[in-house]
Amino acid sequence: MQVSDTWRMSRRAVLLFVALGVAWGIPYMLIKVAVESLSPAELVLARTALAAALLLPVAVARKAVAPAMRHWRWVVMFTIVEIAVPWVTLGAAEQRLSSSTTGLLLAAVPLVGLAVAFVSGRAERLTGSAWLGLALGVAGVAALVGLDVGSSDLGAVAALGVTVVGYAIGPAILARKLGASPGLGVITVALTLTSLGYVPVVLIGDGVPSGLPPTDVVVSVVLLATVCTAVAFLLLFALVGEVGPVRATTITYINPAVAVVAGAVVLDERVTAVTVVGFALVVAGSYLVNRRPRRDGALRERTDTPTVGTAEPVVSTATVRPDC
Repeated sequence: MQVSDTWRMSRRAVLLFVALGVAWGIPYMLIKVAVESLSPAELVLARTALAAALLLPVAVARKAVAPAMRHWRWVVMFTIVEIAVPWVTLGAAEQRLSSSTTGLLLAAVPLVGLAVAFVSGRAERLTGSAWLGLALGVAGVAALVGLDVGSSDLGAVAALGVTVVGYAIGPAILARKLGASPGLGVITVALTLTSLGYVPVVLIGDGVPSGLPPTDVVVSVVLLATVCTAVAFLLLFALVGEVGPVRATTITYINPAVAVVAGAVVLDERVTAVTVVGFALVVAGSYLVNRRPRRDGALRERTDTPTVGTAEPVVSTATVRPDC
């Protein structure tokens, strides 16, 4: 088989790729709408509870929960750093930042992931293009924060920084400690634990809700839980099963573009020249940092794909993380 042939996508894979790109590109817009009426903690509770209710029957039917719970300590750690903390700080950040800026800044997760790899002593030797990518990514983030975000919003940027770090550490835990666990089981347990943990947080911090929030907020929460969480993870598992975990990582570069378009079209957010330049720099930097030589990528693809097979992916969620 020619190397180029390994990078062709079937029609089903293309449809899955586009659907997942949209599902993971619109959450920032929906979060922005939801936090107008809900506290970040209330949003996390509503989103995770509904998503867990949808995924739990599927996970149980596929016998994915018990294997995940064999490593429950690491599942709890993953829950904290990937969902419980990042999702509440993300909501807090979007109370101040636009949804498009949020989506663009989160595109820097692969860059932080590189730093995590260095700290843990697991980083590969960087090529010249990777160093260039790191420089471009840092320049893009600096442009977005320094020129497109007001000084009064730096606290929100700091909160978003917590989300970025969590999103970078979570996949490392999946890859190194939960690699033998079914992805569906890990995600379902994590969502369930988060929802249970936020019940007392919301009751103490916000009290019992006095009524339903506005219709647009309800719709946003339902879409976040169903399309952007439950359905998105099922799409992810299907995509990885179709093309393998390596090529599936390219979904990371589609999400920010969808976030910018959704924010501009639906929420009438302003898209400046700095936004466009910052977006281009961050995405190009993330791509170069993660890019491997073509032949190496093809061989890795052929090696990784059988591990996910037709059952639950065990490596997929470590190589592709949801930027939402």
